[in-house]
Amino acid sequence: MTRLGETLRAYQARDPAARSRLEIFLLYPGVHATLYHRLAHFLYRHRLKFLARFVSQWSRFWTGIEIHPGAKIGRRLVIDHGMGIVIGETAEVGDDCLIYHGVTLGGTGKDQGKRHPTIGNNVLISTGAKVLGPFKVGDNSRIAANAVVLSEVPPDATAVGIPAQIVRIAGRSTHYADEVDQTSVKSPALERLAALSDRVEALEKLLDQCHTEGRLGQDACAACTKENET
Repeated sequence: MTRLGETLRAYQARDPAARSRLEIFLLYPGVHATLYHRLAHFLYRHRLKFLARFVSQWSRFWTGIEIHPGAKIGRRLVIDHGMGIVIGETAEVGDDCLIYHGVTLGGTGKDQGKRHPTIGNNVLISTGAKVLGPFKVGDNSRIAANAVVLSEVPPDATAVGIPAQIVRIAGRSTHYADEVDQTSVKSPALERLAALSDRVEALEKLLDQCHTEGRLGQDACAACTKENET
C-alpha cells in the first residue's frame, strides 16, 4: 500500500488533469498497468512464466500498455496516457520516471542476453520515442518526442532526433523530469540541413551572377571562387 500511495501522489503531482487520488486509482491505465506488472513480475521471478505472461497480456488488453513480466520497474513511475507503450523483457526503469504514450523500450534484434535499455532515475521519455538496445540512459535525462535513441545517453542530457543526438548537458539538475521544453529544443541534424540549404542557395546566386555578367570558362571559375572567398 505504501508503494501504491506514493505512486498516486506522483501522478497527482505531475498530471494537471488529475483531480483526486481516487480518480487516478480507478481510471488511470498507467496505474493499472503498473499494478498488473507487479503481479506478473512476482510470478516471473518464481518461474511461473506462463501465468506471468497471461497477466501481462491481460494488462495489455485492458490498458494498451505492454510490459514484459521480466522487466524491472522502479518506484513512482508515471505513465501519462500510456497507449502503445512497449517495455521489453530485460528493460530496467529507475525511480521517478515519466513515460508518455507510444514509447518503446526495445531491442535491435542483434543482441543476446541483456537486449533492452536501462533507464536511470528521474528520466522523461516523451511521446513516440524509441530507445533501442542494451545501454544506459543516465539519471535526469530527457528524450524528446519521436526521438530514436540507439546509444548511451549521459546523465542530465537531452537527446533529440533520428538517430538521437545529445543537444544539451547540464552540470547539475534541479528540475522534475517533466520540466522539459518540448517546443524550443532544436535538432542538430535539421540545423545542419538548414545551413547546407543556405550554402547551396548562395552558390546558385553566385553562378547566376556569373552567367549574367558573361563570365565563361576558367575566368568564370576564378571570378566565382574569388567572390565566394570574400
